[in-house]
Amino acid sequence: MTQRIIPILSPNFIAASKVDTAPDWAAIFGNSNPLALEIGCGTGHFVVQQAVRQPQINFIAIDIYNKGCLKTCAKIDAAGLSNVRVLRVEARWLLASGLQPESLSAVYINCPDPWPKKRHRRRRLVNRDFLETLAHYLKPGGDLYFSTDFDDYAEDVAGQIHDLAGYRNMLSSAWTKVLPGYPLSKYMQRFLERGQDIYFLHYQRDRTVPRRALPTPVVQRGFRVRWPIAEND
Repeated sequence: MTQRIIPILSPNFIAASKVDTAPDWAAIFGNSNPLALEIGCGTGHFVVQQAVRQPQINFIAIDIYNKGCLKTCAKIDAAGLSNVRVLRVEARWLLASGLQPESLSAVYINCPDPWPKKRHRRRRLVNRDFLETLAHYLKPGGDLYFSTDFDDYAEDVAGQIHDLAGYRNMLSSAWTKVLPGYPLSKYMQRFLERGQDIYFLHYQRDRTVPRRALPTPVVQRGFRVRWPIAEND
């Protein structure tokens, strides 16, 4: 059954058609502050906390679900935040169409769908191709945070990023179960209440590796949705 799309009227929501040619994000936010991206914002718990803590950063929060974007916008509006914009788009589409290389100071990916069955693991968002592509969009020294409640997903991502050019591990181990000061999303809190561990990875875009030395990005098309998701045009 097709899910009914609820119109999102928040001034902090941007239709996909408005960002299909790598727009001027400084003009959209009204300032030239550094730009950060949360991939899979859910219902907005994480990005609202982070935006309050870092008012000097402009946040793009994306999700493929209409209701999640609606709830995220409601939280942003209620908090009176001016440094967050929400888009209902697929992450790989945004990288291919809506961002310039080396434009992101940070990327946050919190508990994406783990696709636990072995036959489905090729559907996981964070894989080698995605990580190689993402490196082109992080500024030198930009941060990549990844979290998951599945230990094998953490192992998979840690194993793939470890030997990729352009990344530097900021932890003393492959991952950690405690990352002080890192806001918890609604889903993280739920997992922890159930006694499940959260595995955090923190990497930076290596300043010593120029973008021209990185592997050519291969942007995979998302399997869940067709590109782009357009609404409220």
